[in-house]
This record gives sequence, C-alpha cells and structure tokens, in this order.
Amino acid sequence: MTETAAFDRLPLRERKHARTKLAFLDATLEAIRLRPLEEVTVKQLCDTVGVSEASFFNYFARKSDVLIYAVQLWSVEMAWHAQRVAASSSGLAAIAEIFALTARQVAEHPEPMAEIIAGQARMTAPPVFGELTTAERLLRFPGLDGIATVRGEGLDEILPPLIDRAICAGELPAHTDRQRLLVALATVFLGLPVVLRGADAARLEAAYREHLALLWAGLRA
Repeated sequence: MTETAAFDRLPLRERKHARTKLAFLDATLEAIRLRPLEEVTVKQLCDTVGVSEASFFNYFARKSDVLIYAVQLWSVEMAWHAQRVAASSSGLAAIAEIFALTARQVAEHPEPMAEIIAGQARMTAPPVFGELTTAERLLRFPGLDGIATVRGEGLDEILPPLIDRAICAGELPAHTDRQRLLVALATVFLGLPVVLRGADAARLEAAYREHLALLWAGLRA
C-alpha cells in the first residue's frame, strides 16, 4: 500500500485535522517570507486558511508553536533520510546528509530557519513537541515509505544514535564525549546560517561539510 493510499484509509476527522494543521503551517511559512513572525497576526493566518480566528487555537496554543511544529516535521523527515543513509553507509555519512539537506532547504527558504533560531534563542527550556499524527506524517511526506513510524523531535533525538553508530564502527574514538559533541554539532548547525546569512545552498553546504570535517579531525587527534 502506498503512503497516499494509507492516508486515504484513515478516518475523515483525522485527515481533516491534518489538512488544516498543515495549512496553518504553510500559511505561516508563506507569511514570514515577507515579514517577521511577530508582525503576522493569527487573523491573517486564519483568513489564508479560510477558517474562523478561534479555530487556530484548536491546533496551536500560541503563534510561535507553529514553528515548533515545523521543527518537528523537519526532524521526522531528517530522521527518515538519516536512517537510510546510516543503514547503507555510516553514522557520519548520515549526519552529513542531515546537514546537507538542511543547507538546501535553508537556501531555498531562509526565513523559517532565521525565525526558528531567533525563537530558540528566547527560550529558557527546550521546546515541547505535541503528538504528530499518522495523517500529518503521510500527508506531508507522501513519498517517504515508512515515515509513519519514524521518530524525530529535534537534533537531541536524531543525532545521538548516529554518534553512537559512528563510535561503534570506529569512525570516532571510543572515548568521544557524546554530550559535548552533540552541543558542538548543534552549534555548527544553528550558527552557520546566522554567520552566512543570505548564502546560497552550495556555500552553506560547503561550510557545513568543512566544519564537520574539523570536528571529526579534532576528535581523532
């Protein structure tokens, strides 16, 4: 059964909920291409989606939660790609794939990453992810076989298994401090788009690749 067929077999209520929630996400992503999130109103988003203003709060507690939702969907997508690369190649190759795919997405639409980084800088605690339904996964990623069961809630969940895989395979030293490496990877991931603001995909992807190489070399030294 294809992912599209699987979606069509889900209850109508679940499919409708997924469509509306993703419509709010797309409306937000389109709006912040023109202005900062703080200047986008809930009413504007609801007008775009075609629902009443009160309906927004059936899906999100606050406007900033839409970007947390975007991060969650990104995480699931990256986890799906990373699992397949790791299975056929290595943990480090899977990490590189996450960074490369993200560089291309950021180059195509830089505004969401900028808003996400700004939002995380204001947070005093890690973001809290809600339940991601099967319908939302299948509707957003119809071509990714098995996406319905992939877990992913940010770099903190995606990267540690890949780091462990790299250590077990001898790609990284056995004494590698996993937590410090995770912090270093997150710093590179979030920091370079800020430093290279406005960079094209090739430049950001190359910068990610160079900094990952420096990290691996430093750990092996």
